[in-house]
Amino acid sequence: MEKHSENIKILIENVKDKIGKPVSSRVVAATIESFGIRDIDTEADYGVSNIQDLAVYIYRQLTTSIEHKESLNAKEKEFVATNPETIQLSDYMRVKAKLFAQYYPLGIFHLLPVFLQIAAIVAFGYSLWTHVHFNHLQSTAVVLGVIIGIVSTGGFVQVIGRQATFYWNYHDYSMTKKTVDSLLKLGVKTLLVVFASIYFINVFFHIFPFKVLLVIFAYAFLIGTLLLVLAPLHTIRQRWMITISIVTGTVITIVLNQFSTLLIYYTHWIGIAVAILITKIYLSLFFRKYLKKHPPKADLTIKDTVLIYQNHRYFLYGFCVYLFIFIDRILAWSTSKDGQLPFIVYFEKNYELGMDMAILVFLLLAGVLEYSIASFTRFLDITQKVINFQKPKQFNKELFKLYWQNVIVLLVSTLVIYLLIYQVMFASWGYKGQFNEELDNLSIMVCYIGGTGYFFLAWGMLNTLYLFTLGQTLQSVKGIIYAIVINFMVGFVLSRFVSFEFSVVGMFLGSLFFMGYTMKHIFHFFKKLDYHYYAAY
Repeated sequence: MEKHSENIKILIENVKDKIGKPVSSRVVAATIESFGIRDIDTEADYGVSNIQDLAVYIYRQLTTSIEHKESLNAKEKEFVATNPETIQLSDYMRVKAKLFAQYYPLGIFHLLPVFLQIAAIVAFGYSLWTHVHFNHLQSTAVVLGVIIGIVSTGGFVQVIGRQATFYWNYHDYSMTKKTVDSLLKLGVKTLLVVFASIYFINVFFHIFPFKVLLVIFAYAFLIGTLLLVLAPLHTIRQRWMITISIVTGTVITIVLNQFSTLLIYYTHWIGIAVAILITKIYLSLFFRKYLKKHPPKADLTIKDTVLIYQNHRYFLYGFCVYLFIFIDRILAWSTSKDGQLPFIVYFEKNYELGMDMAILVFLLLAGVLEYSIASFTRFLDITQKVINFQKPKQFNKELFKLYWQNVIVLLVSTLVIYLLIYQVMFASWGYKGQFNEELDNLSIMVCYIGGTGYFFLAWGMLNTLYLFTLGQTLQSVKGIIYAIVINFMVGFVLSRFVSFEFSVVGMFLGSLFFMGYTMKHIFHFFKKLDYHYYAAY
């Protein structure tokens, strides 16, 4: 009897932690079953004939006992601990300012590895995977490798961000690790399948010499694997480790290039491999530590096919976004106004320079996106507490107003970024001062059009983040697929019948469409936000 009483007491606490104060004995019964307890276990473990009788007893205890009068589940306890005061409508501006001060610098700080790569190029002429003295063929091999690596793994990175984060937020560290490990293996296998497919095609069509293909594959494999191992660091909130691994790899690349006779390819490959190794070791040690503190309650297995099926829209979105970003480059590099190219795709320096500066718009808006989604999720909870549930239109209106405020922040930030890029292009300390040459007019035109395109792409991705927050994925996936078609069709026609650099117009129009398409669905989303909010949870 003493054993049964103790087991029931523990079970009551577990039920209370999961659901707080129950609304019926059936909810309690469902919760008990979710713990893996069966009818045949209740007699021996709890001295009760079945789960329903056990649920009735626990329900009475949680609803009538003085001891459990103020029952709160684990999430409610966490909220009370971290949010001791109710935020009034008059406090909104203060909270928004605080969130902006917290998340905008955070988003920019996480781009520190990118800025360090730019600094390394300016100071030393090379970085973790670039070198200013590469000839056009070498640049073609390296950049194609980077593109293949990024596009091939983009879907897996997105799924890691979604599925692993789901388990992490529920403190299921064992499933978080298993999900990450499974997706890393799948990502690497996908890279190998992509290489085999490209090699098979190359055998018949002789697109590139075999040696060039090996260089492409080496960069693609290393960059793709690096992105895969870095992705979980966002999930486990250890993004500072991204900077450590990238900086270490870059330093090793620079040292080897300065003080050894190794080819620049080898110094790059060693540096990237070191960054991968550091990150993988850190992930292993991190999860080992967490699993010691929080051992798994059940030994569940991950089924790859089920994992991908459940997240196929996120996978497709991640793949399509990266594909969209690089289509215009491939189109521009596969034609020329000066005659036939040496290979079907051949690097064009001035176009790449223009797009490299244009993408700074997208990168520097990362802080705005981080702030916008943080403020949305925060005010979802605040607004539903301060607005009566019988006034859903007011709830929707308040949050739609917040959306437009975040769009204004996006616009203002973009104007500041435009001024910065203008200075980089024309100021004495900018491109000319660092590389002793002026930008070609072609690069400037591509930068203007491409930068505006990246602004609209960022706006479309902001819309997508809102939709994804409450599980609305279909329309964003459709939107990016349609945008890819527009990007390719317009870019192909203009690059072939006007001039190669006009492939950037396809990217601009595709981005504009993506923004407009997601905006249309954002309007519908906010009209029924109360429904989507409660349906999602």
